[in-house]
Amino acid sequence: MAFIEINDVSKQYIQNDRAFKALDHVSLEIEKGEFICLLGPSGCGKTTLLNAIAGFEKTDSGSITIDGSAVTKPSPKYVTIFQHYGLLPWQSVERNVMLGLLAQGKPKEEARVIADRYLDLVGLAKFRDAKPAQLSGGQQQRVSIARALAVSPEVLFMDEPFAALDAINRLKMQDDIHRIAEDQNITTVFVTHDIEEAVTLADRIVIMAPDPGRIKSIIRVPLGRGDRDRTSDDFLVVRDKVFEIFEMKPPEKIEYFI
Repeated sequence: MAFIEINDVSKQYIQNDRAFKALDHVSLEIEKGEFICLLGPSGCGKTTLLNAIAGFEKTDSGSITIDGSAVTKPSPKYVTIFQHYGLLPWQSVERNVMLGLLAQGKPKEEARVIADRYLDLVGLAKFRDAKPAQLSGGQQQRVSIARALAVSPEVLFMDEPFAALDAINRLKMQDDIHRIAEDQNITTVFVTHDIEEAVTLADRIVIMAPDPGRIKSIIRVPLGRGDRDRTSDDFLVVRDKVFEIFEMKPPEKIEYFI
């Protein structure tokens, strides 16, 4: 039995008196510690599927289990990171990371030690006393990731968490979450519409198509977690294969001469 099992899941919405199938008989198995990217255009059901696995969305039919237990609602064992950071502006960075730990009943001093460890992991230890407004967008997102990881989640759900970041911070965050997920052996489901982001992060890319929302193809990324050089030939082979599935032409490789 796979760690996460999605069996024949369907979900329908009514919009303007018209039935819209967000998910149509979707099935998928995810192994423990695997990093899965749900990739596709708007309207393909990738966020609906993520929310269903995380317990935020009820499906019309089918079943979802995590570690053998049926998913019927969100669980403290699973953490979701959204595009917006959700930090409390009046609290320090350290206190924001401590919140989930305190909610779990951890003593204050133990929560502080754990929070500081994860702030160090995301490279923000020196900002522990700062307020969120004093940080850049990329730094705030790293605080939200530290907060999520501090509670030792079994599963990490991420819904286009880097979409609002500039290109440089986006690449840095991709590398950070890739490293952390591997180091902590966290099962991760990550929604994106960015092909290169999916190839950078995923063990497998689940390509979805719209109307109705369904799985079109699943691509295994045969690159080690430490071998994701975005300019390497092996990386580009996988990237180009995904572009072909979308019937799109990949961007040409640009060379710079100074």
